[in-house]
Amino acid sequence: MRRRWNTGYYIKEGVAGIFGHGLMSFASVCITIACLVIMGSFILLAVNVSAIIEKFEKDNVVLAFVGDSLSEQEARALESRIESLPNVESATFISRDEAMASFMEGYQDKSIFENLDSSILRHRYAVYIRDISQTEQTQRELLAIDGIVKVNANLTIARGFVTLRNIVSIVTLVLVAILLVVSLFIMSNTIKLAAYDRRDEIAIMRMVGATNALIRWPFVFQGFILGLVGAFTAYIAQYVIYTLVTNFLANSYNVAFLTFVPFSEVALPLFFVFSAVGFGVGVGGSAMAIKNYLRV
Repeated sequence: MRRRWNTGYYIKEGVAGIFGHGLMSFASVCITIACLVIMGSFILLAVNVSAIIEKFEKDNVVLAFVGDSLSEQEARALESRIESLPNVESATFISRDEAMASFMEGYQDKSIFENLDSSILRHRYAVYIRDISQTEQTQRELLAIDGIVKVNANLTIARGFVTLRNIVSIVTLVLVAILLVVSLFIMSNTIKLAAYDRRDEIAIMRMVGATNALIRWPFVFQGFILGLVGAFTAYIAQYVIYTLVTNFLANSYNVAFLTFVPFSEVALPLFFVFSAVGFGVGVGGSAMAIKNYLRV
């Protein structure tokens, strides 16, 4: 005879288990919320650092200076060779006259440049690169082009951004792993406590022929409910915290130059991450906790 799947019974028993150990259930949800908010905060930090670095990559200009021996026509002919380099996004030619005009824009008194001629400057290229971690390699490749005599690149800033990205990524991964273990441990202990209190009932059910599924699923639903409650609450808390912090920083004079990724751009991926972690912690912790009570 085919057994009927009784979802209502499992949910009812799961909810009863939650309220039967209200303090432990509350602690489990709070720990899950705290872990997810900390985890989400570091994920959002990593996302923002990556966005800042991406913006820097787009705005970062490497200046490649052309030798004085080349005419303007010969200097312009180098553009295709520069843009053929693997890490170069684009290259814009800047003539001596254009460079002088740009330089003079920074001064109100133009009379100081009356005796200066644009010939004192070199033709140059404004080179935009794709990956700042390869800035040094790109600088060497530019210098290897016949006709390019000097390259100005912000290597210190580029290395600093790359180091920051690596540190944030590593710290985020380590914290995510630690917090997942902590959440699993707390959830597992919550379910273990519920199972321990019902150990006599479980033993009787085993003796009268109850299946493992009939015994296990109420505890799994209990963990599932606790995990999702913690995940959804943490998601709302993360939205509030992120909005408050980014608004405060955006209005702060010291970091007003920074732009932050809007929460709307990461809302859906973060929701799926929180839901998946809440589901995994709840169900995984329950499965680990009840395993010993199913042994014959």
